[in-house]
Amino acid sequence: MGLTKLALKIAAPAPKIESFSRYLFIGPHPDDIEIGCGATVAKLAREGKQITFLILTDGRYGDGFSGGIKGDELVALRKQESLASAERLGVSDVRFLDLCDGGFYDYEDMKKGIAVTVGECRPDLIFAPDPNTGRECHIDHLNAGRVASHVAYLAPYPGIMERAGASAADVKGIAYYMTAKPNRYVRVTKEMFELQNEALFGCHVSQFPEGYTETKQLQMYLKLRSADFGLRNMCAHAEGFRVLGPAHMHCTPEVV
Repeated sequence: MGLTKLALKIAAPAPKIESFSRYLFIGPHPDDIEIGCGATVAKLAREGKQITFLILTDGRYGDGFSGGIKGDELVALRKQESLASAERLGVSDVRFLDLCDGGFYDYEDMKKGIAVTVGECRPDLIFAPDPNTGRECHIDHLNAGRVASHVAYLAPYPGIMERAGASAADVKGIAYYMTAKPNRYVRVTKEMFELQNEALFGCHVSQFPEGYTETKQLQMYLKLRSADFGLRNMCAHAEGFRVLGPAHMHCTPEVV
């Protein structure tokens, strides 16, 4: 580890995820929050934290396993699945931007929608997919992570937020899920891990029908990821995130 990186780690450590009270979880599609951090959501909800889900796109093109349901009918179904899944995890505040799946939207519309939600919810910490893994190829995931990063940093500035039609908010950090370089972990119990699986595979049935190869593959991936992160933290299950605080978001490229 280089001297600059070590100094930053000591002087400005990454924020501790569980130290906050209000959280905004941003999902590019109706099932991504559950895949990336469903067990963490379950834990925070049980601790009585304020949690909001913001789902950016309508998921209309995720119709590979939907039994022939397409278009607006699939959009309505996926919204119902999202609400049921969030409820299973203990979350009641679920919001939808209803942008078109597959990148068919204006980038600024996504930015404004996230900014307005941040101004209304005033989260301490924002969760979003990591746009800098080097492997992610889905435009909605990349856009979600990038826009969330921009808003997280600029949220405390009233003049900038006003131009987006939003109120300022004292956001204290961003936590990237689906990341290859976690620097913070959340220990979860077996029950919370099982809740994640119930919310994902029991509610998002249009995307993960029982018995399909892709469903089995994702189930195995989540099991291995949870065990891997758990081993790093001397527990059975955990989820990992790349967390940045305000000091890490600007002019400090050495931060992981």
